[in-house]
Amino acid sequence: MKKTWILLAILSFCGVMATAQTKETHAFAERDSVLYLDVHRPLKPRDDKAAVIAVFGGGFFTGARDNQYQLALADSLTHRGYTVISIDYRLGLKDSLMVAEHNSLFKLTDLFQYCIDIATEDCADAVAWTIAHASELDIDPSKIVLTGSSAGAITVLQLDYCRANHLPLVSALPEGWKPAAVIPYSGGILCKKKELKYDTPPAPTLLMHGTKDKIVAYKRFGIPFNRKLFGSKSIDKAMKRQDIPHWFIRFDGIGHEVASWFPGSVDVFCSFADQALKGRSSNLDASMTDSLLQPTRWTNMSLRELYQR
Repeated sequence: MKKTWILLAILSFCGVMATAQTKETHAFAERDSVLYLDVHRPLKPRDDKAAVIAVFGGGFFTGARDNQYQLALADSLTHRGYTVISIDYRLGLKDSLMVAEHNSLFKLTDLFQYCIDIATEDCADAVAWTIAHASELDIDPSKIVLTGSSAGAITVLQLDYCRANHLPLVSALPEGWKPAAVIPYSGGILCKKKELKYDTPPAPTLLMHGTKDKIVAYKRFGIPFNRKLFGSKSIDKAMKRQDIPHWFIRFDGIGHEVASWFPGSVDVFCSFADQALKGRSSNLDASMTDSLLQPTRWTNMSLRELYQR
């Protein structure tokens, strides 16, 4: 009997270690509905009390803060001592996929801008809430890393672009606050300029993208009426032009699969984040391969095909 109790205690302890986190949910804003965020607290926090705010992907019409990808990300990073905060944001295309109702070129362009704008605005609200509650969450507000996948990657890049260029869309952010790092998976920045330019330096950024991505274009995607979605290659060029240190990792022959690469990239993620959190900077321009990243239907799928599906 005594051995049985010892075994149960060991199994219980292992279960706790496997989870490596506790979870709590908070409301952070009220728009058309209440927006929530999940705080995943590590059992053994990092000494620097760093946190990661994670934004899910899904084309601005689907996805959730507690989907399998977000939970896997939270589990991996809490094991590394990060507090992980997974957030809601409004999905501009959620209701009956409004593309069908906005079939003119002008309306579709405005709709795409609207989707990115409201997601960015909600992300800024989530950041502001996190900073306001930093002491309760036991995190350092100057050590917040932003990460996102696909639509979430666009959102975090757009937020930092708006912050660096003093745009009112992110006015909810505290004056002078800057992310410790921004780590997007298959992201881009939407703007009306011919080329990207930062008025003030962006946060340390790790760009990751597949060269064959047609959903979030690797280079850039021209949208009518003088708007462009600049992909990672264009962002890389803009940062090099302004001598801004950053990492750029490309996957030759791979498409939008990179958006879901997190389980395989945790070491790269943490290496870059650790450097940024210590105030260090460096440049990296590299092509990478991973046996877990192979071409699938996502490699040849276009943005139009995604929304038609």
